[in-house]
Amino acid sequence: MEHLGSPVRLWIWALAYLVVMLWSHHRGTGIALCEVKRGFNKTVIAKVWVDKEIRIGETDEDFICATLDWWPPNKCDYGTCSWGNASLLNLDLENPLLANAVKAFNPLKIRLGGTLQDKVIYHVGHLKQPCHPFVKNASLMFGFTDGCLPMSRWDALNHLFNKTGAVVAFGLNALNGRKMMSNRVVEGPWDSSNARDFIQYTVDHGYKINAWEFGNELSGSGVGTSISCKQYAADVIQLDKILKEIYKDFQKKPLLVAPDGFFEADWFKEVIRQTGPNVLDVVTHHIYNLGAGVDEHLVEKILDPSYLSREASTFKSLKAILQEYGPWSSAWVGEAGGAYNSGHHLVTNAFIFSFWYLDQLGMASTYNTKSYCRQSLIGGNYGLLNTTTYVPNPDYYSALLWHRLMGKRVLSTISKGTEYLHAYAHCTKNARGITLLLINFSRDTRISVQLSTISGIFTEEMDTVLKFSNAKDLKNLIASRRNKRSRLEYHLTAKDGNLHSQTMLLNGKVLDVTPEGEIPSLEPVTVDANKRISVAPLSIAFVSLPDVQLPACSS
Repeated sequence: MEHLGSPVRLWIWALAYLVVMLWSHHRGTGIALCEVKRGFNKTVIAKVWVDKEIRIGETDEDFICATLDWWPPNKCDYGTCSWGNASLLNLDLENPLLANAVKAFNPLKIRLGGTLQDKVIYHVGHLKQPCHPFVKNASLMFGFTDGCLPMSRWDALNHLFNKTGAVVAFGLNALNGRKMMSNRVVEGPWDSSNARDFIQYTVDHGYKINAWEFGNELSGSGVGTSISCKQYAADVIQLDKILKEIYKDFQKKPLLVAPDGFFEADWFKEVIRQTGPNVLDVVTHHIYNLGAGVDEHLVEKILDPSYLSREASTFKSLKAILQEYGPWSSAWVGEAGGAYNSGHHLVTNAFIFSFWYLDQLGMASTYNTKSYCRQSLIGGNYGLLNTTTYVPNPDYYSALLWHRLMGKRVLSTISKGTEYLHAYAHCTKNARGITLLLINFSRDTRISVQLSTISGIFTEEMDTVLKFSNAKDLKNLIASRRNKRSRLEYHLTAKDGNLHSQTMLLNGKVLDVTPEGEIPSLEPVTVDANKRISVAPLSIAFVSLPDVQLPACSS
């Protein structure tokens, strides 16, 4: 008889293990490949592999971010005025739904800024001009005059941020003092005096700002206008000196963030090179990869996984630039609304948009993006909250589930078997195990997911198989382990199957605020871990597996 460790005996036991596993799995699921399920045309099996050893990225704890913008009520797109009173200047800061929605994240990062931020004057310090609101004027850039932020309003905003625990990133006016040329390019240095007084006021009043951002969409060819790379870099260096001076007595100064514009590789690369080491803490870019809000192919793009995957090239390019030219900097998505010009009602504020949004979160994290700011928290047709009622739209719950389940450690994930499945995996947040995000883009096919590690299915059992001298002992071990396993599932679907619904179901139950205005609890269903994960057509699932403990999550 050959000894236990010989190659022949190893193969015998491996074969026995495989037979037992297949038998056990068949009895546990009752699902055959391509079996037709009632109500759906077919079911396909997809395999998802998670690398158990290697982390491919790490996000910030406050990865989820949302924006508050400056647009006044008469900001209109294609004949529709969708902003209401959602501006930083007129938002109802006492609305309990707003406060509860922010507090639920504990914390939510909020980026204050947008198109009009480079036309905002801060009514503080040596400013001698009166404080006027934005006035519509079609002959001016962006269709509005300059506006003004009164310090009383800034005080009120900070009261909201303080009581809700929000993490604040503020976008500064980077055009102050410059001259607009006929070719829509601005010239001259930045007049930093008003910004300096504003930052000093903020510090003097004890307001906590996590990051100061410099300008909005001025990079490269810009939106509305642009600044030369050389001048922009010089101004960023000036802002860095201001922050170091004002925060000199602080143990840690706020992050300096730029350029908050659309990604153009050469421009980004040159700004990083010219600002030099340890000036830019965060490099940000904006994403509106679906086109205009009135694009007739909007829904088609959202449900096309191959189209959505094209944006990976931007993340990949920025990651490579930072590795080579700015390893001291991190990457953020500073603003992303998917469809520009305020989105599209019942698309970018409905259930269907979670396919785009959650896929973006998953994709961004795999390229080491530290934070992702959704346009907007409220306002336009792409708010996480309804502009009028402040009631959460479906993407709010998608964001909250991500924030509570997906830890900062990002795992390498590969899926095969169908082009309609996008799969992402992270170490579970504040708990053992891993959590999967599974997105089924198919209109008519249920996907049955078989999870493996790169090294094989249930690798810890494979390590144990050689300790047993017969198949009965092996089968008993596997059965005992399987009987103890369970997982938590969160399945997201549209009410009545209507993708344009603004009501989301979690495991078949409507998500809605309580009569007291509280955010509802997000309860999972507990499922026998022996069964394959089943994801219905046009649905999304978060799946937490506490018993899948990987080395990548333990170090």
